[in-house]
Amino acid sequence: MQPVRWGILSTAKIGRVKVVPGMMKSPLCEVVAVASRDEASARDMAAELGIPKAYGSYEALLADPDIEAIYNPLPNHLHVPMTLAAAAAGKHVLCEKPIAITANEAEQLERAAAQVMIAEAFMVRHHPQWHRARDVIRSGEIGDLRAIHVIFSYFNVDPANIRNKPDIGGGGLLDIGCYAVVAGRFVFEAEPLRVVTLVDRDPAFGVDRTTSALMDFGGGRQLAFTVSTQAVPYQRVQILGTKGRIEIEIPFNAPPDSPTRIFVDDGSQHGNRSARALECPVVDQYQLQGEAFSRAVRGAAPLEYGLEDAILNMRILDALRRSDESAAWERV
Repeated sequence: MQPVRWGILSTAKIGRVKVVPGMMKSPLCEVVAVASRDEASARDMAAELGIPKAYGSYEALLADPDIEAIYNPLPNHLHVPMTLAAAAAGKHVLCEKPIAITANEAEQLERAAAQVMIAEAFMVRHHPQWHRARDVIRSGEIGDLRAIHVIFSYFNVDPANIRNKPDIGGGGLLDIGCYAVVAGRFVFEAEPLRVVTLVDRDPAFGVDRTTSALMDFGGGRQLAFTVSTQAVPYQRVQILGTKGRIEIEIPFNAPPDSPTRIFVDDGSQHGNRSARALECPVVDQYQLQGEAFSRAVRGAAPLEYGLEDAILNMRILDALRRSDESAAWERV
């Protein structure tokens, strides 16, 4: 198929370092332009990555008739406004997570999604390690699912960083708690019924710096997670069944240049001694994400996770925040 011609909306680090280089590996994605409100920044990124065009405004990029799809990694409060602007210009949009700050805001995209494709950029759902884990679960090897534990943390106390600004959607829940929610929905293949949350806020920034939650998926299935923006960098997913468990070693920031592993353990010995490693091939999950969206643009394959999925995820995040306010269980 003909490659889809992409424009990149901003020089955000996630795009410059991870997403765009991944997309540029693919014959299905042609990155033709990047835009920034600082034209020099756009030119620097274009020169660094070999992108043909650099624009000094987002509007100029959206007006480029050569561009078919937009990747939007702007700060959270600009996800919906600039996705709407891109859709109005006739561009399909892959928007960085979370797609909005609230579910009500995300619902503003529904009319636009009838005209162009809009999806949320959860790259992890394209990585084969997640599909391998789900295949093991579906095979019945670990028995009936009972619980998932997710830990995801990093350390960031930069007051200028967007993740430390509450008025534009900062904080750990929106930034990385969304991955825990996606993990539960992907593994259980179900939606949570109710949630309860415990939050610790940074006294200076006002953002949630450590958030823990318990999510009830019904039928005795539970997900517990802790995410933190001020803790040692770490990530791990444990999936517990009645006959065994699965551990995803690097669940979210899987390296693009080395194999990944998941562990399947029947629990017959302590200390992981009965666990066997299943190695997954070297892939770039950002490349796979870009390819999946490009195929959908060309009509070669349907978009597996569209806007409705993104709105569902936001409704769960809304419920988690309501629980923080009510100090009680909240229905989703």
